[in-house]
Amino acid sequence: MKKILFTGCAGQIGSELTLAFRKLYGNDNIIASDLSTKVCPDLLNSGPFVQLDVLDTKALGETIDKYKVDGIVHLAAILSAVGEKNPQLAWNVNINGTVNVFEVAREKKLERVLVPSSIAAFGPDTPRTMTPQKTILHPTTMYGVTKVALELLGNYYNLKYDMDIRGLRYPGVISHKTQPGGGTTDYAVAIYFDAVKQGSYECFLTEDTMLPMIYMPDCLKATIELFQAEKSRLQNATGYNLAAFSVTPKEMTESIQKVIPDFKISYSPDYRQEIADSWPDSIDDKEARDEWDWKPDYDLDSMTVDIIKEIRLK
Repeated sequence: MKKILFTGCAGQIGSELTLAFRKLYGNDNIIASDLSTKVCPDLLNSGPFVQLDVLDTKALGETIDKYKVDGIVHLAAILSAVGEKNPQLAWNVNINGTVNVFEVAREKKLERVLVPSSIAAFGPDTPRTMTPQKTILHPTTMYGVTKVALELLGNYYNLKYDMDIRGLRYPGVISHKTQPGGGTTDYAVAIYFDAVKQGSYECFLTEDTMLPMIYMPDCLKATIELFQAEKSRLQNATGYNLAAFSVTPKEMTESIQKVIPDFKISYSPDYRQEIADSWPDSIDDKEARDEWDWKPDYDLDSMTVDIIKEIRLK
């Protein structure tokens, strides 16, 4: 693959994943795009950037032609908490924007498309503990509904048009580089910044809310490994379960206190609690491990040490 277009490059994952791909494929071979022009300087200065609305099919096609793109990593999306405040916008961007990506990729015979899914694809009747790859998908958020639809649609395009569309169900992603972007697991990012800067944090989930999480370096590693995996090995291509560790706010607090002993937390659950309660507390990612050799590098405590060190350097 020679040229890859990234959509949603200004987001939490997009901003770091785009740079990771540039290191692998060369700066000029990764075309970054986003509707927003508020993009980190490292991205703007290291390679091509295009202001692009994925709802604009004509502009999408013109960008692919101009840069001779043969693959897409499609990250542009409205996330879970924001999507509940404006479900119509979430449907429009997440579904119609992705259909545009699939259609342009089909018409121009692109080599590969990667579209992440999410643990939001699960719902309250999904087995909560060690949620299996093949299970009930009855989400109760618009974000989750769109992720289920896109997993199915990607599989349809793969079967109908012999395309190569791939995806993985991201758990909560924790990063020290980018501030949260409107997700239900955002507390797991904000808690570290507040721990370092002010020594306390008010959490919008209850102390015993267990959710699956992953540290950004492992998220990047998993995405790259799936993107590069041999197609013939992939039996669950459009929605792989992905796991690193599961954690509650209380456990995360205890991990932080090993580094910052005086750190304090308080709890004030809001509307995001109901979303979190509909998601699994742990994930079985056996298929990812078997089919493309997935294995995380970080657990909770090793992530905590690293992320606090990095925030202190800012």
